[in-house]
Amino acid sequence: QVHLVESGGGLVQAGGSLRLSCAASANIFSTAAMGWYRQAPGKQRELVARITSGDSANYADSMKGRVTISRDNAKNTVYLQMNSLKPEDTAVYYCKAVYRGILYWGQGTQVTVSS
Repeated sequence: QVHLVESGGGLVQAGGSLRLSCAASANIFSTAAMGWYRQAPGKQRELVARITSGDSANYADSMKGRVTISRDNAKNTVYLQMNSLKPEDTAVYYCKAVYRGILYWGQGTQVTVSS
């Protein structure tokens, strides 16, 4: 069983930055594809960014240029650096791992951006 634990969320003013972290309970990162998703109230969960085991990253158009996803396989951790945050970025941010064909989700971390 793989457990993902997100951290780093919080309240920030518009224009500010946050760095989210997602730590895994097992050494899966060397082969797992990782991703960050978010879900705002009343909306569907959507992709923010994802990164392959080979460090190839792609981003949602709404976040492109404002976020960077990275991974540290030695620490079993994936990061999401978010800059120039906007009130519409307010959501619960979830970490996802795809490992041996199985999807795993973290419990989420709340990000609130005030105007």
